[in-house]
Amino acid sequence: MLYNGRGIASSTGTPRSRIEDMADDIALVIRALQLPQVDLLGFSIGGFQVQEVALRHPQLVRKLLLLGTGLRGGDPKMELKVLGVAPNPVPTAEDFLYLFFGRSEAAKQAGLAFWQRRHQRLEQDPPSSMEVAQAQAEAHAAYLQPLPGLKPYAFLSAITQPTLILNGVQDVRIPTINSWHLSQNIPNAQLLIYPDAGHGAQFQYPERFLKHATQFLDE
Repeated sequence: MLYNGRGIASSTGTPRSRIEDMADDIALVIRALQLPQVDLLGFSIGGFQVQEVALRHPQLVRKLLLLGTGLRGGDPKMELKVLGVAPNPVPTAEDFLYLFFGRSEAAKQAGLAFWQRRHQRLEQDPPSSMEVAQAQAEAHAAYLQPLPGLKPYAFLSAITQPTLILNGVQDVRIPTINSWHLSQNIPNAQLLIYPDAGHGAQFQYPERFLKHATQFLDE
């Protein structure tokens, strides 16, 4: 099941500006669907959200998949070019290649193949609004602040669910080192780093990711 938060794409409402509130909304949806427990996949800012679901509503989560994401108080040093490209309301193929894929010719071809697959979907989500961008930027900035009085990343020890962490070797949006920190501080975590890939490693290597994800979920 795919989920759009409040005010995002086809969902109505006012976009949330705190990761914790976004996580509570996910928990509300799970309970509304009367699902006793679920596997959660979070990509990018979605990865922050599903971490918080596991921390705030642990009984609802069986396994976690964290893709191209970071952690509270993590390394924020994205490439400066990202700030000029990511806000484009209607991204071009070139924008996608830069933001999500590796730099080799093979990576670019994989990116263009993803771009074509992306547009085969019959029901396309409407572009996110500036209100969404502002709310998510506020939420992201707040989440980069470490929790006071705690050893960095110590809070992650409370995530006891099996966790698969995936990133590309060079993530220009959320530095790949954050994936390492996740894997070192979530007790039952495993880390995959795909070569010649970036923020959207799962898009660049869809068959490989499907095999890894299926194996992880079936274990």
